[in-house]
Amino acid sequence: MRKTPNPAAKSSRASLGVNAHGPATQRRRHDPDGSTGAVRQSPEPDGHWPKTRLRIGISGWTYAPWRGVFYPGELAHRRELHYASRQHNSIEINGSFYSLQIPSSYERWYAETPANFVFSVKGARLITHMKKLRGVEVPLANLFGSGVLALREKLGPILWQFPPNFGWNQERFRKFFELLPKDTAEAAELARCMIRN
Repeated sequence: MRKTPNPAAKSSRASLGVNAHGPATQRRRHDPDGSTGAVRQSPEPDGHWPKTRLRIGISGWTYAPWRGVFYPGELAHRRELHYASRQHNSIEINGSFYSLQIPSSYERWYAETPANFVFSVKGARLITHMKKLRGVEVPLANLFGSGVLALREKLGPILWQFPPNFGWNQERFRKFFELLPKDTAEAAELARCMIRN
């Protein structure tokens, strides 16, 4: 059974600033039953995303249950970021929550993703869950010194996830916000402090 076109979908796309016939390549999603789903944007033929302030992404890309479902069955594991970054224009780096990553990883992730793509980076759980924002100067410097800035213009927001039992503490949050770099120059200086010490 084929889905009938929804005229409201076209106006919804237009209201979001998505050109229904614009320069970006569009693909139709095919449901398992053979029906065609919604039209969605994908990178342009030259391999970059159109410039936009609207980002839709996923929280990571290395999930074994996605193989053969989201990822084509024959896709090599090492190509999953390349593939996912052409399906979504933003992806969260989730591994940085669990441990410091290395500069070569950030450099590789930068190279594997198209232009106008943006990463969000999850802040370290050492800061949010273990230290609960107390005495976090060194772990914060370590985060920025681990290579995050190698993402260059593809570095988007830093995501800070707190445990559900983390109560509101205005003073602790205020001090933490004061420690956070306000731009990449401050982040680079924080990283240099980590390297010097």
